Amino acid sequence: MRGYLVAIFLSAVFLYYVLHCILWGANVYWVPPVEMKRRNKIQTCLSKPAFASLLRFQQFHPFLCAADFKKVASFYDNDKFDLPYGTRTSAEYFRLALSKLQSCDLFDEFDNVPCKKCVVVGNGGVLKNKTLGETIDSYDVIIRMNNGPVLGHEEEVGRRTTFRLFYPESVFSDPKHSDPNTTAILTAFKPHDLKWLWELLTGGKINTNGFWKKPGLNLIYKPYQIRILDPYIIRMAAYELLNFPKVFPKSQKPKHPTTGIIAITLAFHICHEVHLAGFKYNFSDLKSPLHYYGNATMSLMSQNAYHNVTAEQLFLKDIIEKNFVINLTQD
Repeated sequence: MRGYLVAIFLSAVFLYYVLHCILWGANVYWVPPVEMKRRNKIQTCLSKPAFASLLRFQQFHPFLCAADFKKVASFYDNDKFDLPYGTRTSAEYFRLALSKLQSCDLFDEFDNVPCKKCVVVGNGGVLKNKTLGETIDSYDVIIRMNNGPVLGHEEEVGRRTTFRLFYPESVFSDPKHSDPNTTAILTAFKPHDLKWLWELLTGGKINTNGFWKKPGLNLIYKPYQIRILDPYIIRMAAYELLNFPKVFPKSQKPKHPTTGIIAITLAFHICHEVHLAGFKYNFSDLKSPLHYYGNATMSLMSQNAYHNVTAEQLFLKDIIEKNFVINLTQD
């Protein structure tokens, strides 16, 4: 009798496991077992996010950690791609930079809000005069990118920032923009970016060669605030969301995702619900404002050879129409 009951119990456990995997469409090997103990900040929700069909891994820790860098690079195939999509030829630069950071945690240890509702705030001129600041500040997680300022634009874009993605040419240098509650995420596009971070963190001489414009020469962020984005996020944005070819024709310059699309990809991996603001651009009027700040116009966007803006706009249109995300600046 006891053996019969044990058999029923084990069968029930197995059935629950199978149903769970089917309902979530999960890859049961989503993260190495050793990571389960430490990377426990992403909380599983009872329902799928709207964008679940886009994800290969239902849960994914997006920041690199010094302690398991090599193991994670191998597990997610980062060691098979060069920057910005992997670590293959830049592993030593990654290790140097990571050795100077104090944490790779996703959220604060006291943050216990499950199923987070997030907003990704682009820098588009469409945010002007929308007075979305209070709405944006109401989200659990607020993701911004580059040097899109909050100071002086609070009514339009809010005051709070949870995560800010940056690269050396786009980082804030003026301390007036500092915020101790912001986690600053280096999005590395080239080995120089990692070397730059390491030089800043060690007080070394900054080599400004190899950048498309002068990089920041000081950091307004403390080491405890800084993370390095796992290149898998950038690779997914390029190959799986934007469907870029892995090899471009010799006649074309290789295209890479903008920081905005990378930020949305990050949000898909750490949030249960994602809203967007400031991702609409007016291509019919090249004199219209490019950003909600400054005087740059859309003519600059049309000259950009590094990104495929058309592919990105089609991707945004698709995820909005499918209700994977909600666009707060949709007319």
